[in-house]
Amino acid sequence: MAASETRVVLVDDLRSFVDGRSAEVARTSAAGVRLLHRYRNGRLDELWLDHDLGEDDTIWPLVEVLERAAFEGHPYDIGVIKVHSANPGGAAKIAQVLRHWGYRVQVASGSSDVSYLEGPASAG
Repeated sequence: MAASETRVVLVDDLRSFVDGRSAEVARTSAAGVRLLHRYRNGRLDELWLDHDLGEDDTIWPLVEVLERAAFEGHPYDIGVIKVHSANPGGAAKIAQVLRHWGYRVQVASGSSDVSYLEGPASAG
């Protein structure tokens, strides 16, 4: 990966970036936690979080990993966490919890950057 390449992770069960930007995507909380662990000792520029991940799954297992890391004095190095959930109460709670632990959070509900894409997923 080039040094100047932006490192972006999107955790959302259905949506993707509409502009096709380079990002690693997780569709479940468990996959999001695994992906987050890959950046434990590195820099993640943007982390995009959806609250409701289908069925009974939510983003909370991943939020708890971020909380625990900060509580233990070693927060993840994340430029900004963007909460793009359409669940306003969930988005607000995520933002409140992560800001409490010193993470930079933007609530981006309704962001035009992410949307439901129609047709087959593109390769890559």
